[in-house]
Amino acid sequence: MAEAPVVINEASKGEVIETLLAGFEGVAHRDDTGEYWLARELRPLLGYSTWEKFQAPIEKAKAACVEVGETPSDHFHHVVKMMPLGKGAEREGGDIELTRFACYLIAQNGDPAKRPEIAAAQTYFAVQTRRQELADVAEAQKAAVTEDERRVLIRDEMKEHNKSLASAAKAHGVAKPVEYAVFQNEGYKGLYGGFDMRAIQRRRGLTEKQDILDHMPSSELAANMFRATQTEEKLERLRKEGKTGKALANKTHNDIGKKVRKTIQEIGGTMPEDYQAVEHIKEARKRVTAEEEKKKLK
Repeated sequence: MAEAPVVINEASKGEVIETLLAGFEGVAHRDDTGEYWLARELRPLLGYSTWEKFQAPIEKAKAACVEVGETPSDHFHHVVKMMPLGKGAEREGGDIELTRFACYLIAQNGDPAKRPEIAAAQTYFAVQTRRQELADVAEAQKAAVTEDERRVLIRDEMKEHNKSLASAAKAHGVAKPVEYAVFQNEGYKGLYGGFDMRAIQRRRGLTEKQDILDHMPSSELAANMFRATQTEEKLERLRKEGKTGKALANKTHNDIGKKVRKTIQEIGGTMPEDYQAVEHIKEARKRVTAEEEKKKLK
C-alpha cells in the first residue's frame, strides 16, 4: 500500500530543516580518507522508518551515480558493523559508508511529497555539495577560490542550465519569447519576494539591456542556479506523469523559487533582493584569465 503524502505546515518546515542541519553534520565520521556518513544513521534523518524501506532510494542513488559517470563503489562503500541489540548485546550487520555526494543522491531520489525531511534534505545537500565542490577545486589548486573564480564558474554553469530549463519549459508549451519571459519572471518573483526581472534591475540601477545574472555575486548566482536546476527536474517529472501546460510550468517555477527563498530565510542567509549589483562578469573573467596566465609562466 502506497504511503500517504505528509502534510507539513510552515512552522514545522523550519524545524525540519534545523533538525537536519544539526543532525547531518552531527553524525559525520572522519578518517584518513576524509569524511563519510553511515547509511543506518542517515536513515532516520531522512524520515525512513525501516532499513528495508531505505533500500529503494539507495539503489536509485547508485543508478544515478552511474548515469553521471561516477563509480558507485567510490561513494557507496559496503561494510560490516557491530550493531547494538540492547542490554549490551551486539550482532554483525551490513551498513554503507557514504560520501557527501552519495548522501545528496539519496536525498534527490527520495520522495519529498511523502517525507518533509527529504524536501529539506534536497535543498541542504545540494547547497553543501556545491560548497564542497568549490572547496575541492581550492584544495587542488593549493589556494583559496576567489570570488572572481566562483562567479565565473557558476555563471558559466548557469548559462547551460538555462538552456536546459528552456527546453523543459518548451515541452510544456512555453515556446514563444514572450511566453518564456513570463515563465522566467515567475521564477524570479518566487525567489525575490514578488520582484520580477525589471523590478530587480531598477532596484539595482541596471538598465533593461543589462542581464541581472551578469551583475550578481556568487552566492546570489548559486541560489538562482539551484532554482533553475530544481525547476527543470520538476518540469521533467511532471511531463513524464502526463501533466503539462504553460500555466503549470509558470506555477511550478514560482513555487520552487518560493521554496528556495524560504530555505535561505530559515538558515539566516542574505535574501536575494538585498544583494547589490556588482561589476559585469566579463571583468571578473579577465582577472581570472590573467591569473591563469601568470601561473603558466611560473
